[in-house]
Amino acid sequence: MSVINQHNLWFKAKWFGWGWTPVTWQGWLVTLVYLVLIILLSSTVDESSSNQEVLFMFVLPTTLLTITLIRIAYKKGEKPGWNWGKPKSNNDYPNSNSHSDNK
Repeated sequence: MSVINQHNLWFKAKWFGWGWTPVTWQGWLVTLVYLVLIILLSSTVDESSSNQEVLFMFVLPTTLLTITLIRIAYKKGEKPGWNWGKPKSNNDYPNSNSHSDNK
């Protein structure tokens, strides 16, 4: 069993940079729902929309959705950190500590 599945993680740390990648169906579902909602929000504004309308109908909801996605990935994923390159083995993940115990 890999380190990812031992902790029931939905997201693993990226090999390059900082952030996460979905690794279970739950992680992919959260990511897909996020993308669909962003696409739907983008359809609520157009060239004739006022600045206030763009702010309240797109920018603010997108910001809240993004914060929610990051919080879910933080809680259900590996500890975030800066990585550069593929680990030598599954046991070499530098950030394999889960936040699922933090409630």
